[in-house]
Amino acid sequence: MLYQHLLRPLLYRMDPEKAHHLAFGALRGTAAVPGGEALLRLALAPRPDPMLTTRVFDLELPSPVGLAAGFDKDAIGFEALGAAGFGFVEVGTLTAHAQTGNPQPRLFRLPRDRALLNRMGFNNGGSADAEARLAAPRRTIVGVNIGKSKVTPAAEAAADYALSAERLARHADYLVVNVSSPNTPGLRDLQAVESLEPILRAVRRTCERVVPDRAVPLLVKIAPDLADDDIDAVAQLAGALDLDGIIATNTTISRRGLRTDGAAVRALGAGGLSGAPLKARSLQVLERLRARSGPDRVLIAVGGIEDAEDAWVRIRAGATLIQIYSAYIYEGPFLPRALARGLARRARQVGFARVQDAVGSGTSPRVPTSLTTVQA
Repeated sequence: MLYQHLLRPLLYRMDPEKAHHLAFGALRGTAAVPGGEALLRLALAPRPDPMLTTRVFDLELPSPVGLAAGFDKDAIGFEALGAAGFGFVEVGTLTAHAQTGNPQPRLFRLPRDRALLNRMGFNNGGSADAEARLAAPRRTIVGVNIGKSKVTPAAEAAADYALSAERLARHADYLVVNVSSPNTPGLRDLQAVESLEPILRAVRRTCERVVPDRAVPLLVKIAPDLADDDIDAVAQLAGALDLDGIIATNTTISRRGLRTDGAAVRALGAGGLSGAPLKARSLQVLERLRARSGPDRVLIAVGGIEDAEDAWVRIRAGATLIQIYSAYIYEGPFLPRALARGLARRARQVGFARVQDAVGSGTSPRVPTSLTTVQA
């Protein structure tokens, strides 16, 4: 209530990007003082609960609720975010070359739609700059999201991604190839399998070379705007290359069904839309991927997840993990805990021993072990 009635109105009087830097800076500052991380965990994180513990990529996550890439672009605050209740944090998108991104203003709120519109353009200090921060000992599970540098021609994309992988793979709990942001010219063209395959192969070879003692989990992040046939092709490619997972989905360029006045939306210009308007399509993409992927392919759901019911629907549709971003801006710092608690409560009500046991339960006739025992 404090956030919705006091802090959010104050932040919303500011430019969204400035408000982000202020709020994120305050969180990092709190974590930096002696006892700050412990205070954040006490105030914001869900209590440790075996129901929420999720085993994935040979890791043990305290919760399946994570933060999507784009919030901590430069890997400067992942420990603070982990203390603030996220079970894992995905940093980036990081590029091989530092870049300032698109001109400001480039981030906008659409409150009537509970959405954000951004054309940030992968603004970040570069993968070399982030390397030392990611190499430091940490408590938080961190995924690293890498993208193509704007200055790199499409024909050299594989080498560009591989350079970032060479710098960061050894420090990543999992690595994500992002080919789906709408804010780097030509990037989404790389989702076509004939372009995507050499990128993924180059990144995989690099990971194997620089981290010979560990198989770095490799994922790809796709857009909600792909045609169904293209989604199928990505799923088939993921199977052929034995990718560890797929993230569904990035932001959308669609403006259909918005409550915000059309002229006002057009005045904001180009960019990717995130938040509630993605809910239906992101779920459709997830369901299609689950139907076309093997049980060992990890799916991470992101896009339009606002409450525990949304998160539960994604889990039952086949997502092992979920991520949030826009809803975090609208609902505030208690949302990760609320989602985790809500998931645990729903899993207990149905009879599952863990939230993870419910993954895909809405798409196949899986029965919780505890229920089977009772019925027997």
